[in-house]
Amino acid sequence: MTTEPGATRDAHLRADCTIDTAGRIAFTLRSPATAPDSRPPRLLLRLRPKKGQPEKVLHVLDLESVDDDRLRAVLEPQLALAEGRWDVYLLPGPGESVTGRQRVRPGLSDLRALVGGQTRDWPSPLAVRVPYTTKDGCLAVRAWLRTAHAEVEGIEITDRTMTVRARLHGATLAEGAVVRLRLRGGKGVLRTLEPRAASDGRAFSFTVDHGELAADRGTGSGVWDLSVQPRPAADASPIRIGRLFDDVADRKEIFVYPATAIGEVAVRPYYTVDNDLSVEVTAATA
Repeated sequence: MTTEPGATRDAHLRADCTIDTAGRIAFTLRSPATAPDSRPPRLLLRLRPKKGQPEKVLHVLDLESVDDDRLRAVLEPQLALAEGRWDVYLLPGPGESVTGRQRVRPGLSDLRALVGGQTRDWPSPLAVRVPYTTKDGCLAVRAWLRTAHAEVEGIEITDRTMTVRARLHGATLAEGAVVRLRLRGGKGVLRTLEPRAASDGRAFSFTVDHGELAADRGTGSGVWDLSVQPRPAADASPIRIGRLFDDVADRKEIFVYPATAIGEVAVRPYYTVDNDLSVEVTAATA
Protein backbone atom coordinates (compact mmCIF):
# COMPACT_ATOMS: atom_id res chain seq x y z
CA MET A 1 0.00 0.00 0.00
CA THR A 2 1.32 3.44 -0.88
CA THR A 3 0.69 6.77 0.81
CA GLU A 4 -2.52 8.40 -0.49
CA PRO A 5 -2.28 11.77 -2.26
CA GLY A 6 -2.29 14.62 0.25
CA ALA A 7 -1.23 12.41 3.16
CA THR A 8 2.12 12.34 4.92
CA ARG A 9 3.72 9.99 7.42
CA ASP A 10 5.52 10.62 10.67
CA ALA A 11 7.20 7.64 12.32
CA HIS A 12 6.66 9.26 15.73
CA LEU A 13 2.91 9.84 15.26
CA ARG A 14 1.39 6.89 17.10
CA ALA A 15 -1.93 6.29 18.85
CA ASP A 16 -2.69 3.85 21.64
CA CYS A 17 -6.04 2.05 21.29
CA THR A 18 -8.35 0.73 23.99
CA ILE A 19 -11.72 -0.88 23.23
CA ASP A 20 -14.48 -1.93 25.63
CA THR A 21 -17.19 -4.59 25.35
CA ALA A 22 -19.64 -2.03 23.97
CA GLY A 23 -17.33 -1.35 21.02
CA ARG A 24 -16.19 2.08 22.25
CA ILE A 25 -12.64 2.81 21.01
CA ALA A 26 -10.38 5.38 22.68
CA PHE A 27 -7.43 6.70 20.66
CA THR A 28 -4.70 8.39 22.74
CA LEU A 29 -1.66 10.10 21.22
CA ARG A 30 0.97 12.65 22.17
CA SER A 31 0.12 16.24 21.39
CA PRO A 32 1.87 17.42 18.21
CA ALA A 33 3.68 20.75 18.34
CA THR A 34 1.23 23.55 17.47
CA ALA A 35 1.12 27.30 17.78
CA PRO A 36 -0.35 28.54 21.12
CA ASP A 37 -3.42 30.07 19.47
CA SER A 38 -4.15 27.22 17.06
CA ARG A 39 -7.11 24.89 17.36
CA PRO A 40 -6.34 21.36 18.54
CA PRO A 41 -5.90 18.74 15.84
CA ARG A 42 -8.59 16.19 15.10
CA LEU A 43 -8.66 12.54 14.18
CA LEU A 44 -9.99 11.42 10.79
CA LEU A 45 -11.37 7.97 9.99
CA ARG A 46 -11.61 7.29 6.26
CA LEU A 47 -13.49 4.33 4.76
CA ARG A 48 -10.95 2.85 2.37
CA PRO A 49 -12.44 3.04 -1.14
CA LYS A 50 -12.34 0.25 -3.66
CA LYS A 51 -9.48 0.35 -6.13
CA GLY A 52 -9.90 3.17 -8.62
CA GLN A 53 -12.80 4.74 -6.69
CA PRO A 54 -12.72 8.11 -4.87
CA GLU A 55 -13.05 8.26 -1.11
CA LYS A 56 -16.60 9.07 -0.07
CA VAL A 57 -17.10 8.35 3.64
CA LEU A 58 -15.18 10.26 6.34
CA HIS A 59 -15.71 10.67 10.07
CA VAL A 60 -13.91 13.36 12.08
CA LEU A 61 -13.40 12.94 15.84
CA ASP A 62 -12.49 15.75 18.21
CA LEU A 63 -9.28 15.34 20.20
CA GLU A 64 -9.40 16.53 23.81
CA SER A 65 -6.52 17.05 26.24
CA VAL A 66 -5.91 14.23 28.71
CA ASP A 67 -2.90 15.90 30.34
CA ASP A 68 -0.12 18.27 29.31
CA ASP A 69 1.18 16.17 26.43
CA ARG A 70 -1.58 13.74 25.44
CA LEU A 71 -4.80 13.98 23.44
CA ARG A 72 -7.69 11.54 23.25
CA ALA A 73 -10.52 10.91 20.78
CA VAL A 74 -13.36 8.48 21.44
CA LEU A 75 -15.25 6.58 18.76
CA GLU A 76 -18.61 5.92 20.42
CA PRO A 77 -20.57 2.75 19.63
CA GLN A 78 -23.55 4.84 18.47
CA LEU A 79 -21.51 5.91 15.44
CA ALA A 80 -22.03 2.83 13.29
CA LEU A 81 -19.14 2.45 10.85
CA ALA A 82 -20.02 1.06 7.44
CA GLU A 83 -18.56 -2.37 6.77
CA GLY A 84 -15.01 -2.14 5.51
CA ARG A 85 -11.56 -0.89 6.51
CA TRP A 86 -11.14 2.54 8.05
CA ASP A 87 -7.74 4.23 7.91
CA VAL A 88 -6.82 6.59 10.76
CA TYR A 89 -5.28 10.05 10.15
CA LEU A 90 -4.41 13.14 12.13
CA LEU A 91 -5.84 16.42 10.85
CA PRO A 92 -3.40 19.08 12.05
CA GLY A 93 -5.28 22.15 10.80
CA PRO A 94 -8.63 23.80 11.62
CA GLY A 95 -11.75 23.77 9.47
CA GLU A 96 -13.19 20.94 7.44
CA SER A 97 -10.24 20.51 5.07
CA VAL A 98 -8.55 17.10 5.06
CA THR A 99 -5.46 18.35 3.25
CA GLY A 100 -2.17 17.86 5.04
CA ARG A 101 -3.52 14.86 6.92
CA GLN A 102 -1.01 12.45 8.43
CA ARG A 103 -1.25 8.69 8.71
CA VAL A 104 -1.24 7.45 12.29
CA ARG A 105 0.79 4.41 13.32
CA PRO A 106 -0.32 2.04 16.10
CA GLY A 107 1.02 2.37 19.61
CA LEU A 108 -0.09 0.10 22.45
CA SER A 109 -3.38 -1.75 21.92
CA ASP A 110 -5.66 -3.12 24.64
CA LEU A 111 -8.18 -5.37 22.90
CA ARG A 112 -8.84 -7.71 25.82
CA ALA A 113 -12.53 -6.81 25.84
CA LEU A 114 -12.91 -8.45 22.42
CA VAL A 115 -11.52 -11.83 23.48
CA GLY A 116 -14.34 -14.31 24.05
CA GLY A 117 -16.88 -12.10 22.28
CA GLN A 118 -18.60 -15.20 20.90
CA THR A 119 -19.74 -16.12 24.43
CA ARG A 120 -22.20 -13.21 24.70
CA ASP A 121 -25.34 -12.31 22.75
CA TRP A 122 -25.06 -9.49 20.22
CA PRO A 123 -28.12 -7.35 19.44
CA SER A 124 -29.18 -6.42 15.92
CA PRO A 125 -27.74 -4.61 14.06
CA LEU A 126 -24.36 -6.14 14.85
CA ALA A 127 -21.62 -3.50 14.82
CA VAL A 128 -18.15 -5.00 15.22
CA ARG A 129 -14.96 -2.89 15.19
CA VAL A 130 -11.40 -4.21 15.56
CA PRO A 131 -8.34 -1.90 15.50
CA TYR A 132 -5.40 -3.46 13.66
CA THR A 133 -2.08 -2.77 11.98
CA THR A 134 -2.07 -2.60 8.17
CA LYS A 135 0.55 -4.35 6.05
CA ASP A 136 2.49 -1.09 5.76
CA GLY A 137 2.48 -0.52 9.53
CA CYS A 138 -0.33 2.01 9.90
CA LEU A 139 -3.37 2.10 12.17
CA ALA A 140 -6.79 1.12 10.84
CA VAL A 141 -10.13 -0.19 12.10
CA ARG A 142 -11.87 -3.20 10.55
CA ALA A 143 -15.64 -2.81 10.80
CA TRP A 144 -18.56 -5.14 10.20
CA LEU A 145 -22.18 -3.95 10.19
CA ARG A 146 -24.79 -6.66 9.70
CA THR A 147 -28.43 -7.24 10.55
CA ALA A 148 -27.65 -10.79 11.69
CA HIS A 149 -24.66 -13.11 11.81
CA ALA A 150 -23.87 -16.79 12.43
CA GLU A 151 -20.70 -17.05 14.55
CA VAL A 152 -18.53 -20.14 14.12
CA GLU A 153 -17.77 -21.72 17.49
CA GLY A 154 -15.87 -24.78 16.29
CA ILE A 155 -14.86 -26.80 13.22
CA GLU A 156 -14.08 -30.52 13.31
CA ILE A 157 -12.48 -32.09 10.24
CA THR A 158 -12.21 -35.80 9.42
CA ASP A 159 -11.01 -37.55 6.27
CA ARG A 160 -14.59 -37.52 4.90
CA THR A 161 -16.51 -34.65 6.53
CA MET A 162 -16.40 -31.24 8.13
CA THR A 163 -18.70 -30.46 11.08
CA VAL A 164 -19.33 -26.82 11.96
CA ARG A 165 -20.80 -25.56 15.24
CA ALA A 166 -22.22 -22.03 15.14
CA ARG A 167 -24.59 -19.66 16.91
CA LEU A 168 -27.00 -17.12 15.45
CA HIS A 169 -27.00 -13.50 16.63
CA GLY A 170 -29.80 -11.17 15.60
CA ALA A 171 -32.03 -14.03 14.40
CA THR A 172 -33.38 -17.45 15.42
CA LEU A 173 -33.88 -20.68 13.50
CA ALA A 174 -37.44 -21.56 12.50
CA GLU A 175 -38.81 -24.86 11.27
CA GLY A 176 -37.56 -25.47 7.75
CA ALA A 177 -34.27 -23.60 8.23
CA VAL A 178 -31.43 -24.71 5.97
CA VAL A 179 -27.68 -24.25 5.64
CA ARG A 180 -26.75 -23.14 2.12
CA LEU A 181 -23.56 -23.91 0.25
CA ARG A 182 -23.40 -21.79 -2.90
CA LEU A 183 -20.74 -22.40 -5.54
CA ARG A 184 -19.07 -19.06 -6.21
CA GLY A 185 -19.46 -18.20 -9.88
CA GLY A 186 -21.39 -21.43 -10.37
CA LYS A 187 -24.47 -19.85 -11.95
CA GLY A 188 -26.76 -20.69 -9.06
CA VAL A 189 -25.30 -24.09 -8.11
CA LEU A 190 -26.55 -24.61 -4.57
CA ARG A 191 -26.51 -27.39 -1.99
CA THR A 192 -28.64 -27.31 1.16
CA LEU A 193 -28.25 -29.11 4.47
CA GLU A 194 -30.61 -29.43 7.41
CA PRO A 195 -29.00 -27.94 10.52
CA ARG A 196 -29.16 -29.66 13.89
CA ALA A 197 -30.66 -26.89 16.03
CA ALA A 198 -30.52 -26.48 19.81
CA SER A 199 -33.69 -25.84 21.80
CA ASP A 200 -33.00 -22.09 21.98
CA GLY A 201 -33.16 -21.76 18.19
CA ARG A 202 -29.79 -20.03 18.16
CA ALA A 203 -27.07 -22.68 18.42
CA PHE A 204 -26.82 -25.15 15.55
CA SER A 205 -24.43 -27.49 13.78
CA PHE A 206 -24.17 -29.15 10.39
CA THR A 207 -21.92 -31.61 8.59
CA VAL A 208 -20.54 -31.17 5.09
CA ASP A 209 -19.67 -34.28 3.09
CA HIS A 210 -16.37 -33.68 1.29
CA GLY A 211 -17.18 -36.21 -1.39
CA GLU A 212 -20.39 -34.42 -2.39
CA LEU A 213 -18.56 -31.12 -2.86
CA ALA A 214 -15.83 -32.87 -4.83
CA ALA A 215 -18.43 -34.44 -7.12
CA ASP A 216 -20.00 -31.03 -7.83
CA ARG A 217 -16.69 -29.36 -8.64
CA GLY A 218 -16.77 -30.26 -12.32
CA THR A 219 -13.61 -29.06 -14.02
CA GLY A 220 -11.31 -26.53 -12.39
CA SER A 221 -11.31 -25.16 -8.87
CA GLY A 222 -14.36 -24.17 -6.89
CA VAL A 223 -15.22 -22.18 -3.77
CA TRP A 224 -18.40 -22.77 -1.77
CA ASP A 225 -19.70 -19.91 0.40
CA LEU A 226 -21.57 -20.98 3.55
CA SER A 227 -24.67 -19.30 4.97
CA VAL A 228 -27.80 -20.20 6.93
CA GLN A 229 -31.35 -19.37 5.92
CA PRO A 230 -33.20 -19.24 9.25
CA ARG A 231 -36.71 -19.59 7.83
CA PRO A 232 -38.05 -21.15 4.63
CA ALA A 233 -39.86 -18.06 3.32
CA ALA A 234 -38.81 -17.07 -0.19
CA ASP A 235 -37.93 -13.56 0.96
CA ALA A 236 -35.77 -14.74 3.88
CA SER A 237 -32.24 -13.48 3.39
CA PRO A 238 -29.39 -15.96 4.00
CA ILE A 239 -27.06 -15.07 6.88
CA ARG A 240 -23.36 -15.51 6.26
CA ILE A 241 -21.48 -17.93 8.55
CA GLY A 242 -18.10 -16.70 9.81
CA ARG A 243 -16.04 -15.59 12.80
CA LEU A 244 -16.17 -11.91 13.80
CA PHE A 245 -16.45 -11.73 17.59
CA ASP A 246 -12.85 -11.54 18.79
CA ASP A 247 -9.70 -9.45 18.37
CA VAL A 248 -8.57 -10.90 15.01
CA ALA A 249 -9.17 -8.49 12.13
CA ASP A 250 -7.87 -10.84 9.40
CA ARG A 251 -8.23 -14.59 9.95
CA LYS A 252 -7.40 -15.86 6.47
CA GLU A 253 -3.64 -16.27 6.96
CA ILE A 254 -3.83 -17.06 10.69
CA PHE A 255 -6.50 -19.76 11.02
CA VAL A 256 -5.38 -22.22 8.35
CA TYR A 257 -7.15 -25.59 8.20
CA PRO A 258 -5.72 -28.74 6.60
CA ALA A 259 -6.90 -29.94 3.22
CA THR A 260 -8.51 -33.37 2.87
CA ALA A 261 -7.78 -35.42 -0.26
CA ILE A 262 -10.84 -36.97 -1.92
CA GLY A 263 -9.72 -38.85 -4.99
CA GLU A 264 -8.13 -36.32 -7.32
CA VAL A 265 -9.28 -33.23 -5.44
CA ALA A 266 -8.54 -31.55 -2.10
CA VAL A 267 -11.19 -29.96 0.12
CA ARG A 268 -10.26 -27.24 2.62
CA PRO A 269 -12.33 -24.84 4.76
CA TYR A 270 -10.96 -21.32 5.07
CA TYR A 271 -11.89 -17.81 6.18
CA THR A 272 -12.26 -15.18 3.47
CA VAL A 273 -10.83 -11.64 3.59
CA ASP A 274 -14.11 -10.69 5.33
CA ASN A 275 -13.71 -13.47 7.95
CA ASP A 276 -16.60 -15.41 6.43
CA LEU A 277 -16.40 -19.21 6.17
CA SER A 278 -16.01 -20.87 2.77
CA VAL A 279 -14.80 -24.22 1.46
CA GLU A 280 -12.25 -24.47 -1.33
CA VAL A 281 -12.09 -27.46 -3.69
CA THR A 282 -8.97 -27.76 -5.85
CA ALA A 283 -7.00 -30.37 -7.74
CA ALA A 284 -5.11 -32.51 -5.21
CA THR A 285 -1.78 -31.67 -6.83
CA ALA A 286 -2.36 -27.88 -6.62
